Amino acid sequence: MNENIENGATYGAAGVNLQASKDIKDTIKDLAVQTYGDGVVGGVGGFGAMYKISGYENPILVTSTDPVGTKLMVAGMVGSFENIGADLVNACVNDLIVIGADPLFFLDYIATSKMNPDVVEILVKGIAEACSSVDCALIGGETSEMPGIFSGDNFDLSGFIVGAVEESDMLRPKETIKEGDVLVGIPSNGLHTNGYSLVRHIFGLDNDSAPLGIYYDDLGETLAEALLKPHLPYYHELKNIFGLAKGIAHITGGGLYENIPRMMPAGVTAKFSRSLWAVPPIFNVIQEEGKVDLEEMHRVFNMGLGMVAAVEENRVTDVLNLVKNSVVVGEIIKSSQNEEVLIQD
Repeated sequence: MNENIENGATYGAAGVNLQASKDIKDTIKDLAVQTYGDGVVGGVGGFGAMYKISGYENPILVTSTDPVGTKLMVAGMVGSFENIGADLVNACVNDLIVIGADPLFFLDYIATSKMNPDVVEILVKGIAEACSSVDCALIGGETSEMPGIFSGDNFDLSGFIVGAVEESDMLRPKETIKEGDVLVGIPSNGLHTNGYSLVRHIFGLDNDSAPLGIYYDDLGETLAEALLKPHLPYYHELKNIFGLAKGIAHITGGGLYENIPRMMPAGVTAKFSRSLWAVPPIFNVIQEEGKVDLEEMHRVFNMGLGMVAAVEENRVTDVLNLVKNSVVVGEIIKSSQNEEVLIQD
């Protein structure tokens, strides 16, 4: 028994501020309501949110969950959380795109050592705005104070999304991609939400955050500004090619090597030519500062490609016209030595 308890234990004395939690949940509800569409039957505030699916004959539900990862730590070092909500939502929505699905509703999870209402409001406002931009309802979530698990200003943020696609319209890449198909890349603007542990290691950020304020001529901005660019959303543009693409891959952690095989059938290889797309300068800075091998860079980062679509050759022009800034980055060839992905100069 704690001998220091004299006047009776309280949750507040244990590190949990119930009033702050209630206040921020009221704020979250006000923000979430702004994202509701006709499908929301019961949203934030109940024990369970409810959503009525309509407009589909044979809907297939598609789900995904993602964190923002240690990008949160970089954001915390400079006190800039404005883009983090968009990072979370866009990372999840982009995972639905690969099936050809439309987002329906989203839930978030914020866990912290001590509730900071200002930070949580910034995060949820960003989440709500990103949801609204893709007609997705922020329908529920959880905000939790857990002193002892988290310490200081550290917190974690995760999201869970549900979308739907008509069964007959699902992308089925493992059944349709074949030799001779063309790979079309859609650019990223930087790291998105992956590779930040390596970045922190290279720049020694866990010991000293000062490098984040350094201005790089090659970047035209500070290191922090380059690292905190938001994870781009691709839903509105790629929705236009759901009927044209055979398969789509979201290039996240693991780069091309880990994500392209997720859409590939057996017997073929995705061959990429590095000279065909532009690599954002932040990757060159990271590689030079850390003396990172190029192969390792491709195994950690997206290296300038946020999404990759596999398209039949006679439809490439249509895809390039429909998706802004898209470029041909490679082709599907017959497998060689069981390599699923081949990246050449």
